Amino acid sequence: MIITNVSHTFVLEPSSAPIRNLVTKLGGQPAWLAEPHWPLSRQLGRPMKFLGQFQIPGEKLRLAYLFMTDDDEFVNGTWEPEGGENALIVQPGRVPGFVTTMAEAEGPSICADVAVELMPASKDLTDDVDARLGGEPTWLQAEEYPSGGDWAFLFQLDYATEH
Repeated sequence: MIITNVSHTFVLEPSSAPIRNLVTKLGGQPAWLAEPHWPLSRQLGRPMKFLGQFQIPGEKLRLAYLFMTDDDEFVNGTWEPEGGENALIVQPGRVPGFVTTMAEAEGPSICADVAVELMPASKDLTDDVDARLGGEPTWLQAEEYPSGGDWAFLFQLDYATEH
């Protein structure tokens, strides 16, 4: 299932101040919509790094918060959807059963706040645009849709900082 058939690319702008609004952004600290649920690494037992928050398209305000275990030391399983080394917390919603969290509003972050402006992607979106909200995913190798459950594609990020 796809959250929205309309694909948007990200235009990034470093912010001179913390972004506390309930908007799509990268880095900084989460602007929690409800009670905080900061995920912990299954292997290390410490807080994961906050990567960003993303507004979920729809009539009601919903936010998805993305976290990943810090890669400063080797940790197995960051690529496994339920490996305990990455987490997507959706509010309002429930915390997935395979994620352990703590009730802390702030923790480690991938970077300082970066504002995200969403720009509609052209219909001929090419594989070199790998950061998007909505539309279809671009796979690294072959299609790998998760099995079981009611999964929906919301966004994808790439490692490159410039496009």
